[in-house]
Amino acid sequence: MTTALVTGANRGLGRRFAAELLQRGAKVYAAARRPESVDLPGAHPIALDVTDPDAVAAAAALATDVDLLVNNAGISTGATLLGDLDGVRAEMDVNFWGTLSVVRAFAPVLAANGGGTVVNVASALSWFAFPGSGAYAVSKAANWNMSNALRLELAGQGTQVTSVHLGLADTDMAAGFDGPKTDPAVVVRRTLDAVEAGDLEVVVDEWSADVKASLAEDPRTFYARFLTT
Repeated sequence: MTTALVTGANRGLGRRFAAELLQRGAKVYAAARRPESVDLPGAHPIALDVTDPDAVAAAAALATDVDLLVNNAGISTGATLLGDLDGVRAEMDVNFWGTLSVVRAFAPVLAANGGGTVVNVASALSWFAFPGSGAYAVSKAANWNMSNALRLELAGQGTQVTSVHLGLADTDMAAGFDGPKTDPAVVVRRTLDAVEAGDLEVVVDEWSADVKASLAEDPRTFYARFLTT
């Protein structure tokens, strides 16, 4: 039986990941800064602030049977790179450093349990930026290439690393944005099915696929829609 730990499991995609894993018969540690806010019957709430090294170490010491780590916790402050530097640092602290901290703590746990899998929830914004998204885009680009590097570093212990990329999901984080939004249940099902199939990257929606494909083109073509003269 799979034993999973999901960060940011009290709402949004994290809650949906935890719920779907429970439905699939997994044991689930539902991690959140406020574990009392986890309302999923059958889940094991666990306190975890990914930016607190002591909390991360405590979670890894408690959840010693984990073989699937879902790094879902993330923030979006709306900070720009030339604007609020505290916001930029906050996004990097959670979306990159926090995720890396959790992986570092759980890598020995996964090794002891046969290798297992790390799932890092990134974004289509790993591959582009638009006005007002600077800090988030940079943090998710770092998250994506972190997955690529971890895939190499963890290969020797048999750990699969899967990176997840999507546009807007219909969650609280995307509430202020217009545009098509993917049902969180669809995001989660596609991700977990891909993990079971051994896929190393999940491109959830058509928008994300188009953005990734644009990387092979002249960037002037893609960014013409955002740039003003």
